[in-house]
Amino acid sequence: MQAPELTIVLPAFNESKNIEPLVGKIADAMGQIAHEVIVVDDNSPDDTTGVTRRLAAKHPHVRCIRRVGRRGLSGACIEGMMAANAPVVVIMDADMQHDETRLPTMLDEIKNGADLVIGSRYVDGGDHKAGFNQKTRAKGSEIATTMANYITGHYTSDPMSGFFMLTRQTADKAAETVSKDGFKILFDIVSRYGDTLKIKEVPFQFRERVEGESKLGFLVTIQFFGLLVSRFTGGLIPMRFMLYALVGFTGLFVHMATLFALHYGANVDFAVAQFAGAFAAMTSNFILNNSVTYAHRKLKGNRFWIGLLTFYAVCSVGALANVSIAQSLFELNQSTLFAGFAGALMNAVFNYAVTKLVTWRDT
Repeated sequence: MQAPELTIVLPAFNESKNIEPLVGKIADAMGQIAHEVIVVDDNSPDDTTGVTRRLAAKHPHVRCIRRVGRRGLSGACIEGMMAANAPVVVIMDADMQHDETRLPTMLDEIKNGADLVIGSRYVDGGDHKAGFNQKTRAKGSEIATTMANYITGHYTSDPMSGFFMLTRQTADKAAETVSKDGFKILFDIVSRYGDTLKIKEVPFQFRERVEGESKLGFLVTIQFFGLLVSRFTGGLIPMRFMLYALVGFTGLFVHMATLFALHYGANVDFAVAQFAGAFAAMTSNFILNNSVTYAHRKLKGNRFWIGLLTFYAVCSVGALANVSIAQSLFELNQSTLFAGFAGALMNAVFNYAVTKLVTWRDT
């Protein structure tokens, strides 16, 4: 084998039907250009890893990284980039919606001095609507792109693209700093380094998915908004803390709804209703955090119930810290609003810091 000029990283989850035809399409598009393909599989239940390994047995330029206990597109992209042997790396989806025939053109831009080449759906010659089977999703993509541009500036017309190529040096720099959470790593890279990189764009037609199901759902949308706020603060507030705080905010409504339903609807004593409301909120917060904030470490089976008990315990201690700090500030003649907010903030930070180490063991 020749040393590869380009490494193609394919982050994948339940893409077993797409891997083999996509590897063939890439080979046709690359022609005589030496390349390798790395499939980074998030332990897919559809045997994406098995399909890739069988393919690699026949084609030595294909490799597989199977991630166990780790989930998320950005993290998969980083691991794939760091495993690359070539001096140039490209990220593209494994669902065949990205146009592999544009790879040689993108590589030419790198050879001409670009640090980052973005496959754009929004420049002349590009198109994004064909890849969405619903008009609402196409419109949602446009809105998300517009919002992202407020933070990244106008270094690119498509900061939400999942199809981009970068030099080894740029990949190494990005891997050290970008968030491993979420699903839009390009947005993170451009928002951090856009002013220091030579960026070029290559138009491509976003194609409709043939096999498998789209990963763009409620969870991905929430994660995007968390990343958006995190980057808006310059990374001061971690994305996962934003998700945790958002879940905590929904718990307030669960608490109040339970309190009013029991106290006014069922004539339950206020103290009992308040206690029930607190536990209802903690339960809903745990379930949502387990599915959204810590989706990459989602607890199942017996671990779910053990996690719920530890979550109760940690949040109970956090509640005591909340009351203690708020009371101390109030006694120092601080306003009720300030004292209450400071206590609530302390509660949120304490719960986040401890539950990620104890409940979800996020080390």
